[in-house]
Amino acid sequence: MKAFDQGIGMTSQRTRDRLVERLRSEGIRDARVLEAIRSTPRHLFVDEALASRAYEDTALPIGYGQTISQPYIVARMTEQLLQVAPRTVLEVGTGSGYQAAILARLVDKVYSTERIEALATLARQRFRKLGYRNIRVQHSDGSWGWPQFAPFDGIMVTAGGEEIPQALLEQLAPGGQLIMPLGDRNRQTLVTVTRTPSAYERVDLEPVIFVPLIGGTG
Repeated sequence: MKAFDQGIGMTSQRTRDRLVERLRSEGIRDARVLEAIRSTPRHLFVDEALASRAYEDTALPIGYGQTISQPYIVARMTEQLLQVAPRTVLEVGTGSGYQAAILARLVDKVYSTERIEALATLARQRFRKLGYRNIRVQHSDGSWGWPQFAPFDGIMVTAGGEEIPQALLEQLAPGGQLIMPLGDRNRQTLVTVTRTPSAYERVDLEPVIFVPLIGGTG
């Protein structure tokens, strides 16, 4: 790991280790996910003024009305998606890039879409600085997916909507799984949808609150 990844004080490895222990106590069991959380410098994915809070188990603002997700939710969604052993994952909503960075340690290729151009640009810069070579970012409306690289073994939507965009279901590979928060701004449920040979099977997991999935680009 590069020296600037290590952090000091409230961004130190010891602080990251405490976060991992908390996630384990909250029910995250996959050792691969916990190690990815431990090894990924979350403080480099938030504004410097918030770096001292980077390893708290809470969402933090990243500008443009968006947030970096709570580490528990990042770990929970990642752990769930790994159950189908995905090699390629589409992420809808790059945001800061933290979730994509976690996924990139665990799958072969991550394709990530972000509707806010400034966030997409910042995420690309972070990935280059940190040496990620298996993440591709596109500035686009995430509800369209990324047909050029479909089908995907896993699709992770990091914003809440009242329905799953049809394009995403169509780009899910047979046997693949989509995970997304469904509901309105005030009440959402994290759900998975698995594509079987004859249907799409939905399972409701737990209550969550995410920023809304918005169409268009900005």
